Order: sequence, then C-alpha cells, then structure tokens
Amino acid sequence: MNRISRFGPAGNSESFTTMGYKKTEQIPEYLAQFGLNAFEYQCGRGVRISSDAAGRLGALAAERDIALSLHAPYYISLSSLEEEKRRNSVDYILQSARAVKAMGGERIVVHTGSCAKLSRGQALALAMESMRWALDALDAEGLGGVRICPEVMGKVNQLGTVDEVLTLCSLDERMLPCIDFGHLNARTFGGLRSFADYAAVFEAIENRLGLSRLREYHAHFSKIQYTENGGEKCHLTFADTRYGPDFEPVAELTAQKGCHPVIICESAGTQAEDARTMRQIYEGFLQPKGKDEPI
Repeated sequence: MNRISRFGPAGNSESFTTMGYKKTEQIPEYLAQFGLNAFEYQCGRGVRISSDAAGRLGALAAERDIALSLHAPYYISLSSLEEEKRRNSVDYILQSARAVKAMGGERIVVHTGSCAKLSRGQALALAMESMRWALDALDAEGLGGVRICPEVMGKVNQLGTVDEVLTLCSLDERMLPCIDFGHLNARTFGGLRSFADYAAVFEAIENRLGLSRLREYHAHFSKIQYTENGGEKCHLTFADTRYGPDFEPVAELTAQKGCHPVIICESAGTQAEDARTMRQIYEGFLQPKGKDEPI
C-alpha cells in the first residue's frame, strides 16, 4: 500500500443506487467520482463474497489506486466464556482474511467481544488467547500478511477501550489499532472535547506501539448519538450539530505526526460524501511543498 493517507466509506452510500449503480464491481468507478482512495467491504453478517468476485473487485480497485479493507463479522466474540464460540470466531477471522487477500487488501477490522458477563480483565485475557490462536491460524494458512485491526467499541459493556485495543495489538507487530473516534466519543459520553483529548489518543498509540504503527493506524469516523449510561445508540451524518466528535483535530494530528492512515467513514447513508469532506479537511492541514520538494 502506498504511504499516503486514504479516505473512503464503509459500504455504499445511499447515492450509490440513486446515481444508477447496482453492482459491486462498479464501486471503484463510483468512489473515483468523490476523489476517494479507500473502501471497506462489509462482511458484518458473514463473509459471503466469492474469491472470484473479490478478485474482480480488487483488480478494478487497483486500477484506480483504491485500497480495500474488510470488516469481519459482527458476531465474532474473542472473549466468550465458551471455547467453541471463540474457536468459531477464529474461523470467521480466517474467512475474512481469505476474502481480503483475494481482493488484494491487507486489513481486516475485528470486534473483540463483550464484558457483560465477566470482568474486563477476564474478558481481555480470553481475547488475548483467542487472538493468539487467530494469528497462528493466519500463519498456518499462509495469510501472515493480513493485518488484524481490533476496533475501539462504542458501548460501555463491550471489550474495546483504547487501552484494551492497544494491549491486543501488543501481541504482534503486524496488528494495527482501529481507532473508531465516534465509538470512543460515545463510550466516554462525549469525552472527545478538546484538542488535548484527541492528542492523548495519538500519544497512547505512539507510546504503546511505536511511531511506525501510529503512522499507519486504521480508523473509523462518524458522528454517533449516545445514551448517558450505555454509550453508542446510532450513527449520524456530518450534518448533525448536536453530537460529536469533530474531525478537525484528527486531521490536524494526522498531518502533524506524518501519518498515512486508512480512515473509513461510517456515517449513516452519506459515508462517501462525508469521507470526501474528511479528505478535504485533512488536506487543508498539510504543509505546502517547496518548489524543489517532491509531491
């Protein structure tokens, strides 16, 4: 993957169909009209894309320099008390890795599980063990190049604080954190308020995982409505003015730190449009090149 910052949607916006598009293989053409260079294929309800279809999508995306990632099934639970469910979750990760490799991508985003029936420490210990199984399974199948990105989650009773995600990523250098800023803001009841709040996230990644992995972080971004006790309620669009978070601090810090992340927009129905807005905001923070510097 080229070392440039990438922006794109999670799945298709409502405008995909209103503009007359119907087929998966038309996604790269659609994204190019928005100036986007990333796309996260959604497998939340199961990995159902065939290897042939994945290959066709990947080839068309590569022609337009669009990087593909994949969201693994939502029902993965690496922290389940039932070993069978955790073993099944490893298989779902394998299925996701096969699909993203067929697409020519390298990142899969994974939910880690729940803390509703056990302590956070117990849940994290189980998830760490399950993640080791998953990494071993990827290696055994020749999929070691696929990067697992555990996601910061939006509900309080879910495993997936920033610290928990970084602890999981400490297992292996190929792993990257998926920092979902909307989820983080929701689970902390609007905790992303000041520039310092955002900077603390970047500093935590750098301190725990190093500058190199900070610079290639994976992210989800959307405004999210939340309740005052449980966290995440529903995804919104950039038109919302009541709920956060704001993208400007993320863009500024990404530019300051010299990062080249993949940032995926999860707005409700306007994810391509809002991803374009994010790219424009980010580019506004880039320092202009001198005339003798390469662009």
